[in-house]
Amino acid sequence: MASLLHSVDVDRRPEDVFAYVTDPSRFHEWQDAVVRAHALDSGPLEQGSRISLTRRMGKRQQTMTSELTEYSPPRSYAFRVVDGPVRALGKGRFEPLGEGDRTRFTFELDFEGHGLGKLLVPLFVRRQAAKELPESHANLKRQLETS
Repeated sequence: MASLLHSVDVDRRPEDVFAYVTDPSRFHEWQDAVVRAHALDSGPLEQGSRISLTRRMGKRQQTMTSELTEYSPPRSYAFRVVDGPVRALGKGRFEPLGEGDRTRFTFELDFEGHGLGKLLVPLFVRRQAAKELPESHANLKRQLETS
């Protein structure tokens, strides 16, 4: 099955959008399903850094750990969830637009199911993510353009 792919244009510089999108303390501001998130490592984020993330999934909350597999400010980042029955794989790219004062943020998302997750990914997870992705990007745009 193909990865989910969505883009949004934001009236802010790539450096600003990258810093906001990759800051775990701000995930809940633009991703409605995020309850809380924080870096597990001390120091600045870098490739190999781990993040704890708790998301609402239906009526439940699920905490997972993700690892940054790429971290190249302000151009791109990638992560993979390393535990749980549903493991997301994501990659974000930041493209300057115009005179560099605008950004196209493109996010690619896929999932691996483990155990029960093999059933959940095609039946629920992909469909829910396809709905949430444009909503999150609209929130992101609103947050960055009004702050």
